[in-house]
Amino acid sequence: MIDDEIVKPSKMIYPNAVLKFKVNPIWRSFKIIEIPKSRVGAKLVNTLIIETTTQADLDLIHQIAQTNRENRSQGLKGRPTKKDRRDLDDWTN
Repeated sequence: MIDDEIVKPSKMIYPNAVLKFKVNPIWRSFKIIEIPKSRVGAKLVNTLIIETTTQADLDLIHQIAQTNRENRSQGLKGRPTKKDRRDLDDWTN
């Protein structure tokens, strides 16, 4: 979204525009300060934009990510070895 309008990826942007991206369950928003003349590295992008997402929303994303990490099923640690497969076959037969 650019300035609360759903747009196609080819839409031209301009300084002072507000970009919004859906990151479930919130919309993250960024204000464009300046548009560079040519491509810039990822480290320099922070000098060209300001994040305007509320701190409450950022805390919510952090809380959800932490909950997902804690609830993740660990499962097996990699593929079973040949011996593990043979033991499983003996156990099931």
